[in-house]
Amino acid sequence: MLACILQVAAVSHRAPPVIRRADVSVVTQMSSNQLADLAPYTQFARAAYCSPTIVTGWQCGQACDAVPDFEVSLTGGDDDSIQYYYVGYWPTENTVIVAHEGTDPTQLLSDLTDADVLMEPLDPTLFPGVDSSVEVHSGFANEHALTASIILNEVKSLISQYNASSVTPVGHSLGAALAELDCVFMALNLPSSIAIKGVTYGTPRVGNPAWAALFDYLISDFQRINNEKDIIPIVPGRFMGFSHVQGEVHIVSDGYAVQCPGDDDATDALCTIQSVPNILVGDILNHLGPYQGIYIGTIFCT
Repeated sequence: MLACILQVAAVSHRAPPVIRRADVSVVTQMSSNQLADLAPYTQFARAAYCSPTIVTGWQCGQACDAVPDFEVSLTGGDDDSIQYYYVGYWPTENTVIVAHEGTDPTQLLSDLTDADVLMEPLDPTLFPGVDSSVEVHSGFANEHALTASIILNEVKSLISQYNASSVTPVGHSLGAALAELDCVFMALNLPSSIAIKGVTYGTPRVGNPAWAALFDYLISDFQRINNEKDIIPIVPGRFMGFSHVQGEVHIVSDGYAVQCPGDDDATDALCTIQSVPNILVGDILNHLGPYQGIYIGTIFCT
């Protein structure tokens, strides 16, 4: 299967990043230091819900204050036809951050449980060399395409300006799905010397198993954090042909989180696929947090 979908290998064969996702074959508890290391990325995802008028200049309150050395260079979106987004340089990690706003979780849940949810192949102009068997959610693909080129141009400019060594897409909810797409998009359109690291929160399933296989091949430094009984990570359903990528971190309770193996096939009760088998046993409020004490959403842009 992988050989069939990876025409991309001839286009770009990426070097492994310096920091890699844990290669876990069994459920592994995260240390307190590992959890603390996620906090800046959580704040970046939180800041994506703030209006560009205050993200410009990095004056968005608690989220911006938590990462004071970040230098934002591009903001956009209107919170309607285009989700808010921003791009900037983070000197602490010598990385370019790309962040996308999420959306109202109840509306997203309704959209993603609709029986008419469609998938489509990736746009070959944005994702060169990828076989048409790789499919993703049509709505996610369309939303991503609205800002892909302008964001890529800014990312390239910042890499050149700061000699950045990596790009880090982040996001929550719908923004997490866009960040997952961004990871592969950046991998295919940047030099192989640039590492790609992704950190997402409350990520819905983005594409089919071929998408998951492609993602896992290209992106080895990725964490998708699920909070307790959040429902969004279990939609759209696997019965509709969707599959998660690797990298699940499940916050079981405050201060206790585990890394789960595989894509969407963990068998341990601590992993989301087992602890939230259907939307009836989940809690949509867990989608907002807390992610180790940090809530994410429009009302938490303070």
